[in-house]
Amino acid sequence: MRFKSTVLSGAIALGLAASPALAEKKIVVSGSGGGLAKVMTAIYDKPFTKATGIEIRRVASTNRVSLLAGMEKTGRVLWDVTELSGPEFPLSVAKGFVRALDWNLIDPDNRLPAIARDKYGVVAASFSTILAVRTDKLPKGKKMKSWADFWDVKTFPGPRALRNRPVENLEFALLADGVPTADLYKVLATKAGQDRAFKKLDQIKKHVVVWWKTGAQPIQLLSDGEVYYTSAFNGRVTKLAKSGTPAEIVWNGGALALAYYAIPKGAKNIKEAHAYLSALALDADRAAAFVKIVPYPGFAPGLYGKIPASMGKVLPTHPDNVKVQFKLNVGFWVKNTEALQERWDAWLLK
Repeated sequence: MRFKSTVLSGAIALGLAASPALAEKKIVVSGSGGGLAKVMTAIYDKPFTKATGIEIRRVASTNRVSLLAGMEKTGRVLWDVTELSGPEFPLSVAKGFVRALDWNLIDPDNRLPAIARDKYGVVAASFSTILAVRTDKLPKGKKMKSWADFWDVKTFPGPRALRNRPVENLEFALLADGVPTADLYKVLATKAGQDRAFKKLDQIKKHVVVWWKTGAQPIQLLSDGEVYYTSAFNGRVTKLAKSGTPAEIVWNGGALALAYYAIPKGAKNIKEAHAYLSALALDADRAAAFVKIVPYPGFAPGLYGKIPASMGKVLPTHPDNVKVQFKLNVGFWVKNTEALQERWDAWLLK
């Protein structure tokens, strides 16, 4: 199997060829618990141990930044690899809790795309906040293709919904106002850009009948026909469409959110941790098995040749979908959420 050959070649490069000492090696991986942990254990951890002799001890964790801070303070680093989702990753990097990776060990042939290769982390999974459309509610002969269309209430009349927070909505507003994807955060970093986003939101505000707070809400609204167009999480829309509701994803202008695996600063088993990250990032067979159960893919090269085309086209890291989305800049929001959330709350009350 490809996984075994990939891992073994990486292990040899790292000096981890099978030996009696290697059989005693163990790394501790901090990540999600529950069903996801069981999937990771079956698809990645056990085959990795079989191929390399490195045992994986997986521990469920939350509040990882606080736990890393405690390890830093005491000097007792308990993890060799950790999952870092949402703001956890940029916060951990900013505070110096994770070490720079050696990408020559993880991906020596540069097979991963640049978006998957951070100085401090390997992309482990992804999801997107996208524009979801009830296709049976579209005007005859019309197709919604962008956030500019979402804002175009004359061509596309009907009730709308958006999430109740500034994150992503300010980006969507700027896209609707003509800002190129590549310039989003350059513009949003300025007072003028923020004013521009809120001014654009003024135009759509009265047409938004629900400001949703949970991922299930927009799906129920679409299902019931209470809204025709809404932001939503991609995986939920795919499930809704499979259930028979005529709903589709508009990937153009989607906000691609990434989760990472990283190595804590002070981790004891650096070589073995790099070998594990390499296995997570590069093996298409294992990645395919994973997304068939959990539709939150990474960027394993060759993944989309291992799964049906119908499945691939509704995943956020498919090349056709990645190229029309923007990467959510969580670092920007870590720095600016407090001020912009305050402005957002005041704006909603106007």
